Amino acid sequence: MYLPNERMFCHCIRRGPHGDVAEGVSRRYTAITLIGLATEPAGVAGGVFAGADARTVCGRLLSDVDTVENTGDVALTLWAGALYEHADTVKALDRLRALDPVSGPHPTVEVAWALTALSANRDFVSDAELANGIARRLMRSFSEESGVFPHWPAGVPRPFLRGHVSCFADMVYPVQALSYHYRVTSDEAAAAAAKRAVRHMVEHQGPEGQWWWHFDARGGRVVEGFPVYAVHQDSMAPMALFALQDACGVDSSEAIMRGVQWLLSSPEIGGRSLIDADADLIWRKVARHEPGKMARGMQAAASRVHPALRTPGVDAVFRPGYIDYECRPYHLGWILHAFDPRRSKSWRLPSTGGAALSGQRG
Repeated sequence: MYLPNERMFCHCIRRGPHGDVAEGVSRRYTAITLIGLATEPAGVAGGVFAGADARTVCGRLLSDVDTVENTGDVALTLWAGALYEHADTVKALDRLRALDPVSGPHPTVEVAWALTALSANRDFVSDAELANGIARRLMRSFSEESGVFPHWPAGVPRPFLRGHVSCFADMVYPVQALSYHYRVTSDEAAAAAAKRAVRHMVEHQGPEGQWWWHFDARGGRVVEGFPVYAVHQDSMAPMALFALQDACGVDSSEAIMRGVQWLLSSPEIGGRSLIDADADLIWRKVARHEPGKMARGMQAAASRVHPALRTPGVDAVFRPGYIDYECRPYHLGWILHAFDPRRSKSWRLPSTGGAALSGQRG
């Protein structure tokens, strides 16, 4: 997935009629992959980057970060720069300040990344006032009653039809950020919000370990479970739950294991696994057989009318079981971040319960 001429990663590898082909270039996914590789032995990164140094790739992102308009991309670049202690990291910090994550119109996920970036290596890069302001914004946005963070934080107008809908990422990244923040500040309110959100996550995990996709921020109910994303199962949920465990001692090991077990043996695809041993890839998700995102749209509209209302017959009409044959580098980066060498030594993950996908198409 690494593109040596660009010194960045592609956006994805997608399976098509001519094989598995790399598409696009992604600054964001390059930063995430650097974060994942930061705890790996130096020789591992050298192999990934075709002999180049990880700090050189990090420097590529930092070289023009002052021109980047996306707050999430800047935050992730700052996070990577802090981990590698790159001399140009201050450029990312200055750019983050200019984009104003405390009150600007940025989605919750990107605001959370900004807080994690400022907490990841406080000995190297720090702005306590900015971090505290971001943390307060996340906590002000959080609903103690529902246990859910909104897709858009406090102070940002929300669309009428989908303004109540939050996705799984809107819980994962704030939990991670507030857990990191608590570790460096001992802010009990941050810890309390993260604990409440994790309690909601675990209570609403699917019967086979699925981490469902869309929730109602008003009351916490699942709006629409599918797609189930592989990255949620083996890295995003674990890294958030591990962050809270490291900060506060809350052990969610059973939920983590159940989530990984779903990836290894998914009932929606006949007990097979999204891990493709032949291609050395993990395919992106199991979705419904539906045109576009129809089921999600229908359930969002129904739940907008009343929190308990859902469109009947969705499971029968739009049956889950469609495999998205796409893999993005950030997924693999987050696996390395979640199960770093320290963690992987203490964890024995289950072996594949079902058959891995092997060159299958469609």
